[in-house]
Amino acid sequence: MHIDHVGIAVGDLEKAVETYEKILNTKCSKREVVESEKVETAFFQTGESKVELLGATSEDSVIAKYVAKKGQGLHHVAFEVDDIHAELERLRGEGFTILNEQPKNGADNKLVAFVHPKNNCGVLVELCQSK
Repeated sequence: MHIDHVGIAVGDLEKAVETYEKILNTKCSKREVVESEKVETAFFQTGESKVELLGATSEDSVIAKYVAKKGQGLHHVAFEVDDIHAELERLRGEGFTILNEQPKNGADNKLVAFVHPKNNCGVLVELCQSK
C-alpha cells in the first residue's frame, strides 16, 4: 500500500486549480468528471503521489454537501492497493465500517471504496485499485 492521492474538497474548482498550479509550480495533469458522483476532479502529480481537487457539478453532490457543512479542505486520503476486494474483506474482519458494499468506478481509471472516518481518527480513507 502507498498513498495514491490526497483529495481536497473545493468550492470553486477553477480558482483552486489556479491556486495549486502556483503552489506546486506545475500545471494540472488531468481533469475528469465523474457523473455518478456529480464531481469534477483535477489532478496534480507530486512525485509518486497526486493531489486531487474535488469540485461539485451539482448542488446535491456529496462534495457540495461536504463543503456546505465543513468548508473547503481535506476530504480524504487514498491508498493504492493491489486487490481492493481482499483489502475490503480484511478491513471488515478488523471491524472497520466500509461505506461501499462493492468497489465502484472512480476517477483516474480506478476502482474505489471508502472506509468511514469514525474508524480512522476522523479521516475518510479511500482504497483504490487501478483497473
